[in-house]
Amino acid sequence: MKLYYSPGTCSLSPHIALCEAELPYELVLVDIQQATIENGGDYHTVNPFGYVPALALDNDEILLEGPAIVQYIADQVPSKQLAPAAGEIDRYRLQQWLNFISTELHKGLGALFNPALPDEARELFKGIVNQRLDIVAPQLENSPFIMGETFTVADGYLFTVLSWGPHIDFELTRWPALQAYLGRVAARPAVQKALKEEGLLPE
Repeated sequence: MKLYYSPGTCSLSPHIALCEAELPYELVLVDIQQATIENGGDYHTVNPFGYVPALALDNDEILLEGPAIVQYIADQVPSKQLAPAAGEIDRYRLQQWLNFISTELHKGLGALFNPALPDEARELFKGIVNQRLDIVAPQLENSPFIMGETFTVADGYLFTVLSWGPHIDFELTRWPALQAYLGRVAARPAVQKALKEEGLLPE
């Protein structure tokens, strides 16, 4: 498989999933500003939307959208328990969390990377995300991971989005449980591997 990625973006989530699953993969660097891949090709031929991630499967099919990609990766190695089995109620709870992270956190925090965003809109996005995290944080006060005792692909996604805070002037200090969670997930060997491969940690 080939993962098309840009360092530190939401493509870190499936990168973590691949490392946790211990599946073979190749990383293909994408310049998302120019929509080009590292060999100079047009990234739109891979993903017509121009953003990451994209996963090229071994049969040359392309899978898009992070929540779909991480579930596909998890299902390749069920023994890793990165996602509950299809048909189980917990699988739908996983999808519930993936959708929540995508729509309520990713979009809100991602917007703060835009330097042209007016201050009023910036504060509005921050306020909405604050309200959401006020509900998420208690989930992690008594459980190590968002689904309970087991790390899932939802944790890789939540970690990715929350780790953007220092780059967008978004503090997590009001939620000690979230700060502890970030540290806990960051310490996982697979997460360390992904961060190093993206140049986000020293080798």
